[in-house]
Amino acid sequence: MPTTRRQRFIHGQLAWMLATALVLALLGSLSYELFFVLSLIGLLIVTELTAPLNVTPGWRRRLFWLIAIGLVGFGVIVVRRILEILPPEVLPI
Repeated sequence: MPTTRRQRFIHGQLAWMLATALVLALLGSLSYELFFVLSLIGLLIVTELTAPLNVTPGWRRRLFWLIAIGLVGFGVIVVRRILEILPPEVLPI
């Protein structure tokens, strides 16, 4: 049973990422940053939708670190975008 739940999680995440890549390619806006952010959103959604009610398996506890790394990457993307928007005279560099 745990293997089935793990496989369901992996299949859900892969389906989300493939659908994201396909939709972004069809819209002509496929970029690494946008794909990363949408995949992170998908990871958070699939993690919540497949969460067990009573006992948390060990592999689910390790997802915390993957999500934490993804959120740090998201923070880096947001800071880079903000720095692109700001005029040069505002930056203290």
